[in-house]
Amino acid sequence: MNKIWKTVCAVAIAGMMSLQAHAEEKTITMGTMNWEDLTPITGITKKVLEDSGYTVKVVEFSEWGIAYAALTKGDVQVLASQTDYAASDYWNKNKNKLEKLSPVSFGLYQGLAVPSYVDIDSIDQLNANADKFGGKIIGIEPGSGLMSDATNVVKAYDLKLKLIEGSTSAMTAALKSAVDRKEWVAVTVWDPSWMTKKFDLKFLKDPKAIFPPLQGYYWIGHKGFAEANPRARELMASVYVPIADITSMNAEVKDGKTMEQAVKGWTDSHSDLLKRWGNIKN
Repeated sequence: MNKIWKTVCAVAIAGMMSLQAHAEEKTITMGTMNWEDLTPITGITKKVLEDSGYTVKVVEFSEWGIAYAALTKGDVQVLASQTDYAASDYWNKNKNKLEKLSPVSFGLYQGLAVPSYVDIDSIDQLNANADKFGGKIIGIEPGSGLMSDATNVVKAYDLKLKLIEGSTSAMTAALKSAVDRKEWVAVTVWDPSWMTKKFDLKFLKDPKAIFPPLQGYYWIGHKGFAEANPRARELMASVYVPIADITSMNAEVKDGKTMEQAVKGWTDSHSDLLKRWGNIKN
């Protein structure tokens, strides 16, 4: 009987030590897209976790497919993403291995835009003015949700203009060049973005409603993250960053700050808010 009791005690103690060791695990690998709407969300959430004693490693991705593959495999534990539209294909394909943790912002809009001096206001006016736009719409990275939606728009409106794949930097350069010359240009763009303010752009109306409505941002995790990391999950769920603040931080970056400096400026000016977020307990 004593041997049995000793064995039970040993197993119980080992189990308690295992649970304690797990409870003390405070390292989180966080994925992020290296895009201007997601890096501020990631930086602020990272700060909240670090203020509560976590060590946070951030891994940057440039394509949704790669990011979701890493999250699904567990190479990263959490990722900020839209799930309803912009990255819905990736979410739906992998969601049995993932879990939605919490909303973190709201208000993303993606569409086709032109400078305000261009005297059309709707996507269905593009064909009649195709020559003025050089027969093209300047796009961004292939594989992005915006480019997927823009491809659908080209088909739905039977546009004569060719959608050009490229990069955000190349699109921005083409936009700046056109605006400097007061030329007509159509681009794929999103809000929040410093570009919509810097270049005085207007989104073209979408009478067929092909582009999605305003979208939310969520923290999503590898399956089981919330159960294994309840404190971290609660901290992440406390974080909410208004879309206007994301735009402001990116405007600061455009004016010469690093993203780290812009995020620090935001967290410093919202220190009381971060303290309230950090006071959430299990």
